[in-house]
Amino acid sequence: MSSGFGGRRTLPMEDGEDAPRADLLPCHPRSDRRSDSSASLDHLVALPSHAPPGHVVVDVRTTANAEGNEEDDGGGGTLDFVGGTAVRFVLAFHDLTYNVGRPRRVVFRRRSTHVETDATTTRGGGARARALLDGVSGEAREGEIMAVLGASGAGKTTLIDALADRIRRDSLRGAVTLNGEALGGRPLQVISAYVMQDDLLYPMLTVAETLMYSAEFRLPRSLSTSKKASRVQALIDQLGLRAAANTIIGDEGRRGVSGGERRRVSIGIDIIHDPIILFLDEPTSGLDSTSAFMVVKVLQGIAQSGSVVIMSIHQPSYRIIGLLDRLLFLSRGRTVYYGPPAGLPLFFSDFGHPIPDGQNPAEFALDHVRQLESSPKGADELVEFSNSWQKKPVARAVSAAARTGHHDKPSLPLKEAIRMSIARGKLVSGTSDSGTAAASTAEVATYANPWWVEVWVLARRAFTNTRRTPELFLIRLGTVVVTAFILATVFWRLDSTPKGVNERFGFFAIAISTMFYTSADALPVFLIERYIYLRETAHNAYRRSSYVLSNAIVSFPPLVVLSLAFALITFFAVGLAGGAGGFLFFVLIVLASFWAGSGFVTFLSGVVRHVIIGYTVVVGLLAYFLLLSGFFVTRDRIPSYWTWLHYLSLIKYPYEAVMQNEFGGEPGRCFMRGVQMFDGTPIGALPAETKVSVLNAMSRSMGVDFNSSSCITTGPDILARQAVAELGKWSCLWVTVAWGFLFRALFYLTLVVGSRNRRR
Repeated sequence: MSSGFGGRRTLPMEDGEDAPRADLLPCHPRSDRRSDSSASLDHLVALPSHAPPGHVVVDVRTTANAEGNEEDDGGGGTLDFVGGTAVRFVLAFHDLTYNVGRPRRVVFRRRSTHVETDATTTRGGGARARALLDGVSGEAREGEIMAVLGASGAGKTTLIDALADRIRRDSLRGAVTLNGEALGGRPLQVISAYVMQDDLLYPMLTVAETLMYSAEFRLPRSLSTSKKASRVQALIDQLGLRAAANTIIGDEGRRGVSGGERRRVSIGIDIIHDPIILFLDEPTSGLDSTSAFMVVKVLQGIAQSGSVVIMSIHQPSYRIIGLLDRLLFLSRGRTVYYGPPAGLPLFFSDFGHPIPDGQNPAEFALDHVRQLESSPKGADELVEFSNSWQKKPVARAVSAAARTGHHDKPSLPLKEAIRMSIARGKLVSGTSDSGTAAASTAEVATYANPWWVEVWVLARRAFTNTRRTPELFLIRLGTVVVTAFILATVFWRLDSTPKGVNERFGFFAIAISTMFYTSADALPVFLIERYIYLRETAHNAYRRSSYVLSNAIVSFPPLVVLSLAFALITFFAVGLAGGAGGFLFFVLIVLASFWAGSGFVTFLSGVVRHVIIGYTVVVGLLAYFLLLSGFFVTRDRIPSYWTWLHYLSLIKYPYEAVMQNEFGGEPGRCFMRGVQMFDGTPIGALPAETKVSVLNAMSRSMGVDFNSSSCITTGPDILARQAVAELGKWSCLWVTVAWGFLFRALFYLTLVVGSRNRRR
């Protein structure tokens, strides 16, 4: 049967079927594809001058053997890739299956408790957990974009996570290989990048600054700053961000770049080192059609530069479909179509539901799949048809016709392919200090820079953000200053009477508590940065320890300012003892309290996931610490089963330190003389002469020589009565400082254990 295009032959088909008509194979022109060698005239995908726009004609010419018979592949015709360019990388996945357990539903009834299990039935019978992926297979090639499509809940993001090694291997069945070799763990992290669905960026940095900081993280120290800047400028041009290069990212309160520009910046952050494999989770989500097209156009350029691009997308427009090379349609974790966009019309035509002329094939497919999913039988029939259709020669012909300048199999082993990619500029962050190409991922450094460079870059970025958001620090400073002013006026010039002693107790307890409660303002910091941190560390932009250390360095200078402000306002106004030495120690213990409180809140920010929960935990724990600090109840009166919490109280040690600074500095200082011992008792209400007479009578009866001017209570007596003499004031200071370091070490452990960014 003639195809109607002069001399072109139909594909030999099974059961006498003819090859698909050319007008059923819409696709985009491939003239922009690069080829290292000219295509053979015997294997062409031609576009005749009289063919409809956007359509191609498959020209299949099989090779005759010596007897004049055509070579056969499973009874069907064979079709090679166009041209002779060797594909360096092929990411293949076979039979990926991922199940998650569904919680049991307990239904209380009048006479019994009935437990229902929501489960899916396997082919072999019995119940099992819900399958998010069920036997999904396919491959993605260098120079191409593979798009994973499907309705909400189809398993698009799950598949991307599975390919990116974000699902624990003991939970995922199947194989993921690169050039035939198993891939995962550190090697995959080194050669790949993952762009999350949400654009999580620092709002006060400009586009150029954001990309430059990413370059400093991911590009090696051996590259000069000028070369890194050149790479950033080239990337800005590649992403089409030149007009927005000096515009801040912005957020809800500050106008910045557009949504499409934000998305391209997010992509740029992860491709600054030109990775071999790029994963993207719905990069066009929330964008208008023009912005979405521009994003995918950028991805096409990235793919054509020698990367494997795998993305999930919900509902691509007609223009975006023209930029994609492979489609993988999913329905509830199962494959309903795998192949080039050109094959969609033929696939649904063979299924008995042809796509109407002029309608977006992807939209038609999604709508039809949704209709099937809502039917009693679901998409089972379409899934079975897809499995059988993929085995037909027509499916192989459609796939082959869409390939552009690559052989059917990679010609290079993985190690050699990686070496060649590094030599041509890929994996810039993985090059050695000498600039030579590494032989394999095993020889590529896990991190591009030493830890001290990471700390320096992280600290500079954080200081830049802090400098451009002064209101955050000013609000905290205002809180501390107002609190200090109120305390100074309420406890103005305390005297050395027993009443003044008790008032000092109250001042110290409230002052130290203020240090810790105001530290809670830092709680949202990591909660806001959490997903930025996860994105950057998922592919080894920097070490977790570098982040913790830089966080501590950046947070310390503001604490010094807060401590000086609080001490200057309160120390002299309240009339605390010790002179210059006492004031210096008071500043140090206030600073240590801020340091410990900041570390405590930082640690909690790594444990909790929500700001409200975090504030609730902070307020509750600090209340317990204050209750058992020794202010309300002395250590001797605390029940034995709560003593452990007394020693864990963060407020205990700075409280005892300021007590000793006040009452232990001058042993001869008197805080109670003669008749002052009657204050607060019924005798204290009597006239002064009567109190003196009572005091003299007590002195004679007890055989003790004291009068109204005799000192009865000194500073050490007060400390002993409050059970404060267990540790010296400097020891209490160092314990408080140690708490700050301990909580930051615990924060590091929470990042190691709780931020692996992988599904179970």
